[in-house]
Amino acid sequence: MSQFTNAQLTDLARLEYSFIPKSNSEDQYTRLRALVNFPIETTKDCYLIIGAEYNRVILNLEDEYAFDTSLFETINIIDLNVGYTFKTSEKWRLGFKFNPRIASTLTSKITSDDFFINGGAFAINDRTKDSTAKRPYRLILGLTYNATTGIPFPLPFVSYYRRVNEKWSFSAGVPKSNLKYFFTESSMLQTFVSLDGYFAHLQRPQEINGKEVDNISLSVVIGGLGYEYCFTKHLVAYMYTGYTFRLNNVLRDENRDEVFKLDDVNAFYLRTGIKFKI
Repeated sequence: MSQFTNAQLTDLARLEYSFIPKSNSEDQYTRLRALVNFPIETTKDCYLIIGAEYNRVILNLEDEYAFDTSLFETINIIDLNVGYTFKTSEKWRLGFKFNPRIASTLTSKITSDDFFINGGAFAINDRTKDSTAKRPYRLILGLTYNATTGIPFPLPFVSYYRRVNEKWSFSAGVPKSNLKYFFTESSMLQTFVSLDGYFAHLQRPQEINGKEVDNISLSVVIGGLGYEYCFTKHLVAYMYTGYTFRLNNVLRDENRDEVFKLDDVNAFYLRTGIKFKI
């Protein structure tokens, strides 16, 4: 849920709804997301970006479980986004971000276990608005650190976008790759593969299978079709629908080891929303 991709560079506001029903079950996963970013031009082509993001994850667990699911039916993820980007040459731009996060059930007083620190550094070569480029592209190279992954060192980040011609473009990288077809400059269809998920602390732990559960995580790999429509140059509505190739919803102990698997059966996926971009 945290990456310094083109969305964080250009999205000023976003409202989004995601939905994954559990196969052969009444259980379902819903996420509501709101994001706002405010860029401040400090000097020419240099921007300080201040923003915030809120994700409310609702686990509607209607099946019978041998423990109290009401203790983690709502997960709150609150991010403060602080970024800075500046040009180093005509073609290249550097970007840095600092992303403190609260990810928790927030059923009690906030503690240090509810806080996580994410961040990254990126080099960006953006030729998408260069009139002299025959095939406009954007390349982002970087290193990211995410405390929720459990890996105690930065990980490489690569994203490459190219506009092939007036009808086609593609993007290759993580967390999302796509192939996009332009009906017009305002109407686009795409096939995509993407990653999604979360990690959060449970403020009211309970014992399951003889072990104390302190955390919850969800990781999914999704593929499908998406559609975007631009009402104006800056206002865009979108909808993505598909199927999860991998889904893993797990309760974990304080060492992040798996204690109980809530779900690992692939299912339908829907994500829709509206965004205002630069």
